[in-house]
Amino acid sequence: MQADIVMYVENFWINNLWQMVKIREELCNFAHMDTLDTNIPYHIPVMLHETVDGLNVAPGGVYADMTFGGGGHSREILRRMDESARLYSFDQDADAERNIVDDDRFTFVRSNFRYLRNWMRYHDVEQLDGVLADLGVSSHQFDEGELGFSFRFDAKLDMRMNRRDGLTAADIVNTYDEERLAEIFYLYGELLNSRKLASVIVKARAQAPIETTGQLYETVKRLFGRDREKKEMAKLFQALRIEVNEEMEALKEMLQSATELLRPGGRLVVLTYHSLEDRLVKNLMKTGNVEGKVEQDIYGTKPSPYRMVGKVAVASREEQEENPRSRSAKLRIGEKR
Repeated sequence: MQADIVMYVENFWINNLWQMVKIREELCNFAHMDTLDTNIPYHIPVMLHETVDGLNVAPGGVYADMTFGGGGHSREILRRMDESARLYSFDQDADAERNIVDDDRFTFVRSNFRYLRNWMRYHDVEQLDGVLADLGVSSHQFDEGELGFSFRFDAKLDMRMNRRDGLTAADIVNTYDEERLAEIFYLYGELLNSRKLASVIVKARAQAPIETTGQLYETVKRLFGRDREKKEMAKLFQALRIEVNEEMEALKEMLQSATELLRPGGRLVVLTYHSLEDRLVKNLMKTGNVEGKVEQDIYGTKPSPYRMVGKVAVASREEQEENPRSRSAKLRIGEKR
């Protein structure tokens, strides 16, 4: 009974979060204050019910949430599970541990989701009934200026999801050669002036290292027209973030592991936010590989290991108005054959 009450309260918080945010802002404005002490969760789950509906949670099932973050999706999965089911939730961000759920059916895995197969082997899990992945960067990471994910704040160029190791964005900006910088700006940011951007950065760093988001912004802002400055800067920062965290490689490995681990009838549910990652997920579900290669056997075309469940879904107009970060989200659901 007590567990049910706790789960109800947590779910109420998630479903009414944006109303609380609006009330908070109005109170702050009224009192002419910069902040107001509240305990608002650090991330708002996108398409919460649509994604968990897509998992088709079953009694005694074993599930994996690839992107725990604020715990919104995991809590909703737990709410629908019976006592014999299990949930393994991944996140490499140390801050996410503050949101760990106190539930015997729940296991938190502090790791990059690219190691899904290894961790399931460690926990003696041979098959999964469902895998959910919300590939968006959490609101917390965008809004914490010191992490360097956004050009809205002047902070160190870090951008590491896992701040314990790995190259920072500053390392990349100051050490990659011009050709390699242009390549990542074009491939991961889809920036048409990628070569010019790389050239300007290389010339600027020869005078002094580029160590903060503010310095990077000042270095390249003249290359963007005022009307497109924010959008183009967002693409530049996206490209650096993807390179820093090896996001495309990690996603490919996770999708392959999920495909191998899902039992027949198991569901793969993925929320994507830009064309690069969406293309990988779309290819996997259509052809069985992230490259989108149509394989053939002696009888002709080899069928995909997935059956598409419904059409590609987007957030409702109401959700997009309440949570602007949901506007670019695409939901794809595949069921293992």
